[in-house]
Amino acid sequence: MMLRYIPLGGLGEVGLNMWALEWEGQVLVVDAGLMFPRDEMLGIDLVIPDISYLLENGRRVAGIVLTHGHEDHIGGLPFFLKKLNVPVYGTRLTLGLAKNRLKEHRILRESDLREISAGDKFQVGPFRVEAVAVAHSIPDDVALAIETPVGRVVYTSDYKLEPEPLYGRGTDVERLRRLGDEGVLLLLGDSTNSEREGVSGSERDLVPAFEAIFENAPGRIVVTTFASNIHRIQQVVTLAARHGRKVALAGRSLRNAFKTARELGFLEVPEGLTVRLEEAAKDPRLVLLTAGSQGEPMSALSRFASRQHQVVNVREGDWVVISARPIPGNERLVHQTINNLYRYGAARVFYSEVENVHVSGHGYRDELRQMIQMVRPRFFIPVHGEYRQLHLHAELAVAAGIPKDHVLVVEDGRVVEFDEHGMHPTRENVAGYVFVDGLGIGDVEQVVLRDRRHLAEDGIVFITLGIDRDNGSVRTGPEVISRGFIEPEMSQELMRAAGEEARRVVRSLARGRPQVTLLQEAIHDSVSKLFWKRTQRRPMVITVVTEL
Repeated sequence: MMLRYIPLGGLGEVGLNMWALEWEGQVLVVDAGLMFPRDEMLGIDLVIPDISYLLENGRRVAGIVLTHGHEDHIGGLPFFLKKLNVPVYGTRLTLGLAKNRLKEHRILRESDLREISAGDKFQVGPFRVEAVAVAHSIPDDVALAIETPVGRVVYTSDYKLEPEPLYGRGTDVERLRRLGDEGVLLLLGDSTNSEREGVSGSERDLVPAFEAIFENAPGRIVVTTFASNIHRIQQVVTLAARHGRKVALAGRSLRNAFKTARELGFLEVPEGLTVRLEEAAKDPRLVLLTAGSQGEPMSALSRFASRQHQVVNVREGDWVVISARPIPGNERLVHQTINNLYRYGAARVFYSEVENVHVSGHGYRDELRQMIQMVRPRFFIPVHGEYRQLHLHAELAVAAGIPKDHVLVVEDGRVVEFDEHGMHPTRENVAGYVFVDGLGIGDVEQVVLRDRRHLAEDGIVFITLGIDRDNGSVRTGPEVISRGFIEPEMSQELMRAAGEEARRVVRSLARGRPQVTLLQEAIHDSVSKLFWKRTQRRPMVITVVTEL
């Protein structure tokens, strides 16, 4: 029998983290993340992995294990639980944050959530799972050591090798070393920072910069970070209390994470420190914590920066701290937000390029190397990252002593099998993207995105005409209307030419009395050629022919 490793997301892109192990048809799923859409995914709200493979007959999912509470690891859970009614295992904070999502989707009551802690061992189908504490930018993160019939699989989750962080639990390096001593078949290692030399640093490294900001800011301080970066939020809350400043929150995701972490004891907030958002417009020394560190157009920070927020907006003298690094692809949005902050009056804007106000929650190359040397796996597969990051992590593993033929770079959907003889890549491809657009889940396919890109790039032209049912001659029209194709003043003659071309096609085919659908296709092809010849553009041409 073969142990099957199935990467469903997170290998080849940032986010979307989800994978599975399968033994004799029984499946353990790890994480259930989402990804925010790339620029070419026009109109899409979210992207989640395709779990069709898990739903096939003869396959039984025994449970889902969540490693921590970031959206790229838990955000897809509500969509999957609507199709997979299985137990979900996670640490206290992780499940607390997941409950917010399940409640929004109205499936919390029927969900089977099972709390675990670092150090716990529990059975999921044929797999024995151990949770191992690791440090990250969110508390209660765990790596997983999974006992399988052919050997132990270790999954690092998102981590950094910080044994004694400023807040929360550190990485249990001693347990990781013991796992290496006991023997590890496969290591799945986080590749997010495989391009960065050295070590990731500590939350302590930010204290001097934040202290200086709180000591010297003459007016309001605005801080944005990832909503679930509880350690960073704790630092801001602690400094606000020390300097006699009240705190207000902007952004639904931030408020939810703040409330959950506080209720569960992962965030210490003095009584009376927080005030309603409306106070931000009155208190000249207020600290505003806001979501939107990635410059998302509708986020609280973006609306604040462009003076479009309904309650609080940037004003003269504000000091703004963007305590997050842009996710690849979001750089333009973040820079536009910074531009707007300065444009509308912010006195100072602190961000990674100009001040030490962010430290990564993912280990750098020295930490990745140390993880490999501690665990000493027989085989290694890099996870979490775009292809170049996976590739560089694989090279690092070889340099750290793992034989080259025991290191494998795979992308989403590429199944890998393991037995007592070794690692066996297959040609199977079982993954894909599912697009969430409004209330629609999976009803937008690549062909729809192609049409959206077509419309965005070249516009659309409608041609409507009526033909005589008996002799096929034109009785009404053609009427030609364009949108997003060419300036109206320039289009009049071109639209007349398109109408004449449509008439010509009808006359040429009238004797043969073609079907309406064939006539529509002929007009479409002929008019499209005309537009290309005249403009070197290819608008979407919609032809409607009615028999009268």
